[in-house]
Amino acid sequence: MKTVYDFEVNKPNGEKRSLKDYEGKILIIVNTASKCGFTPQFKELQELYEKYQAEGLEILGFPCDQFNNQEFSNIEETTQFCQLNYGVKFPMYAKIDVNGEHADPLFAFLKEQKKGVLSNRIKWNFTKFLVDRKGKVVKRYAPTTAPGKIEGDLIALI
Repeated sequence: MKTVYDFEVNKPNGEKRSLKDYEGKILIIVNTASKCGFTPQFKELQELYEKYQAEGLEILGFPCDQFNNQEFSNIEETTQFCQLNYGVKFPMYAKIDVNGEHADPLFAFLKEQKKGVLSNRIKWNFTKFLVDRKGKVVKRYAPTTAPGKIEGDLIALI
């Protein structure tokens, strides 16, 4: 059976990274945007990262511009924005599509594993997926779910 470890993603510089590098870790995978009403969630995501990284948590951010063009066109602007404004130290990857025919294969897989309320489409920025240490998608959270609300489910996996 497929897991998230079967995928490769692109770093901001274009290099490939195998998600197998995260084997044995708990992951929160999130599509992000720098100019969105939910952008302040970066702060809570970073707080979770700092609190639980030693316990095996990794957060993977994937900038996406599919929802009202709320992401910078230049990936360097995105990463600098996240670091300067929210102290983001967790990995941010290359900008992707999460829906449509050009959807990133990882997000196609995530959506297939945990469908949304009405469909498997991602409705907006900051949809979050929780993945256990075996690479299985455990839960999907709506953009409106604050990262702090994930903490209980996260602790259960530790």
